[in-house]
Amino acid sequence: MKGEIGDFLDYLTYERNVSVNTVTAYRDDIESLVSFLSNDYLNVSRDSLDLSSIDHLAIRAWLAHLARRKLARSSIARHLSALRTFFRFLVREGIVATNPARGIATPKKEKYLPAVLQPADIAILLEQPDVETPLGARDRAWLELLYASGIRVSELVGIDLDDIDLRQRLLKVRGKGSKERIVPFGRKAEAAIGVWMKVRLSLLTPDSDEDALLLNHRGGRITARSIRRSLARYVRGAALAAGVSPHTLRHSFATHLLNAGADLRSIQELLGHVSLSTTQKYTHLADWQLIEVYRKSHPHA
Repeated sequence: MKGEIGDFLDYLTYERNVSVNTVTAYRDDIESLVSFLSNDYLNVSRDSLDLSSIDHLAIRAWLAHLARRKLARSSIARHLSALRTFFRFLVREGIVATNPARGIATPKKEKYLPAVLQPADIAILLEQPDVETPLGARDRAWLELLYASGIRVSELVGIDLDDIDLRQRLLKVRGKGSKERIVPFGRKAEAAIGVWMKVRLSLLTPDSDEDALLLNHRGGRITARSIRRSLARYVRGAALAAGVSPHTLRHSFATHLLNAGADLRSIQELLGHVSLSTTQKYTHLADWQLIEVYRKSHPHA
């Protein structure tokens, strides 16, 4: 199957134009199935594993194996989706006759409410970086930008200088599937980015990535891992609950807009959601907050 998997990953990369992270996820999900079949289900070597031996019973056994490993239902659903796409490709290429994953029901995802910070907590968090230092000014800029625009951390680290218009306060973002969208941001983010731009040159070296908006201490493009690590430090400094991530700022952005009267369609466009149903989770969060207010405030609650 090694050749077929490689061809499939090339198809995703060059024909579907999906992101590197998505290609990696598909590869890992398919490798999980191959490992289970060769080691636990069919007891054959990987080299002798035949695609025709993978039927719906084998896939169901693999999904049960994932469930026994305590994977979340959302993760199992993603594994199954990757396998469906893989076999759809194989059918299209004439390598197999049917898609054995097609008729298998997708596990229902767990319902959860995203973590959201209150505006007062956001204000404390944004004050944590020391803007008198170049790296502190940089961190204040990306903190303000994450909350002001609701972009993903993967989108944040990919921003180039040409993508941002400070005068108009507009940002060009490359989202999932390399889809571009224009996102506005506010005056506070504009001011923080302006401060960062004045000291950004101090981090430039002959090997610097001169196109990147955000640089690390060596002058290269900052990574998502570095953003998360710095945010965790600022969360501790602000004495906020553990578990706050860059995505928490995205959730907070959407929830605060909704609470202020923004409509779901507008929030969907700003977040870059393909489906409105993805955005609708914020309405459930607003309902939950109303219930909490009632319980704390009403004498007979």
